[in-house]
Amino acid sequence: MKKISLVYISLSGNTESFVTRLKDYLLAQYADIEVEKIHIKALIKEGQGFFEMANPYIAFLPTYLEGGNGVDNGDVEILTTPVGDFIAFGDNASKCFGVVGSGNRNFNNQYCLTARQYSQRFGFPVLANFEMRGMLGDIKNVASIIADLYDLEG
Repeated sequence: MKKISLVYISLSGNTESFVTRLKDYLLAQYADIEVEKIHIKALIKEGQGFFEMANPYIAFLPTYLEGGNGVDNGDVEILTTPVGDFIAFGDNASKCFGVVGSGNRNFNNQYCLTARQYSQRFGFPVLANFEMRGMLGDIKNVASIIADLYDLEG
C-alpha cells in the first residue's frame, strides 16, 4: 500500500475543501493507497509540535499577503508561515515533492505568489495551482501529477 501525504493549511476553508475532494478522488481512482491529510493549523491548535515526515509529501499553500504588490515593492506573507516552518523542520524540505498553490486570480501577480516563493526558498517545484476552492479539472490535474510522483500507475 502506498501512502500519499498531503500537507496543507486552510484558513478560509478553500484549501481544506480542495484537499478533501482530492483525497476522495484519489481513493476512488486508485486501489491500494492510503491518503494522509496533515493540516498544519490543526497541529498547532492541538499543541502538537512539528515532526519529521517519514515519507515524501506534497504541500498545499494558499496565498495570504499584506503590503506591496509582490513584484516590485514587496509583500509580507501572513497567516501561512507555519507551513514554511513545518517544511523547514528537520529533513522535511528534502521529502517535499513540491507545492500546489492556490489563491484568487483577481490579485494578478500575487496569484499563488507564496507557492512560488516557497519553491524558490526550498528548491522544489510548483506542481500546479488552482483558484479558490478549485474545480473538478483542477482535482483531476493534481491527481494525475500525484499519480506520476507516487508511481500509482505502475
